Amino acid sequence: MYIDEFVQYLQKERRMSKNTMEAYKRDVLGFISFQASRGTDNITESTSTDIVAYLHNLKSVGKSASTVNRKLASVRSYFNYLIRCGYISENPTAGIKTPKIQQKELEFLSIEEIDRLLDCPDTSLKGLRDKAILEVLYATGIKVSELIEVNVEDVNFRMGFITCAATTARARIVPLGRPARAALEQYYYDVRDLLLKDNKDEKALFVNYYGQRITRQGLWKMLREYGEKAGLEHKLTPNIIRNSFAVHMLQNGADLKSLQELMGHEDITATQVYLSATKNRIKDVYDRTHPRA
Repeated sequence: MYIDEFVQYLQKERRMSKNTMEAYKRDVLGFISFQASRGTDNITESTSTDIVAYLHNLKSVGKSASTVNRKLASVRSYFNYLIRCGYISENPTAGIKTPKIQQKELEFLSIEEIDRLLDCPDTSLKGLRDKAILEVLYATGIKVSELIEVNVEDVNFRMGFITCAATTARARIVPLGRPARAALEQYYYDVRDLLLKDNKDEKALFVNYYGQRITRQGLWKMLREYGEKAGLEHKLTPNIIRNSFAVHMLQNGADLKSLQELMGHEDITATQVYLSATKNRIKDVYDRTHPRA
């Protein structure tokens, strides 16, 4: 079924992150399992009818449109790989349209809420580390997967920027603002070595109490706790901080192309979704301030 070869292709040719590769692998194995349950053991014999049946099955068990789209994209990439290697001549997913996704309202924090959030950590070792994490997330807009993967060597304190490991074709350099830089320096010079204990060879920038790279689960738990402490209305997630970064940049005059570069979007349409929030803000300001609104 060439799964291991496919994963190696995703890593070497597509330069995907570990989490993305694992998601693709799970999705493809899910389709292979579905085919096996229908008596098809040779995946290269799959047809477009099989793909449609698979998508209907996903919908019938309650999978969201976004999940179905992701799984279809994974399976499509897998069959494209099989074509590339000469195992099949046609992609059975060709011509199959992805389900329409209902646009959710963009969740982001106001500047006042961000200020409350950034003021939450105390001056303990954990608090100083968490302060640096929160400041970096908001200052750079990087994804949680990128933050976790940042190593010490990826940070240039003198110039004030972080290099995000390549999850696409190339890495990107993201500048740090002064508050984030100050919080990060305090964590690095005063806290990190104490958290490392005897694990001095750890390369990760952000580590936990075991001196190991902080995990996704640990970061989500930390954000949830600080969101509650800051009195935020909604449960705090990394994506809400990323959205806040983008919206606040646009509200303060950033151009769309620069924001696209900062956020690492391959397609500018992914960046354009943040324009709706700024347009709503402009309308709110107009309605509140214009005498004949």
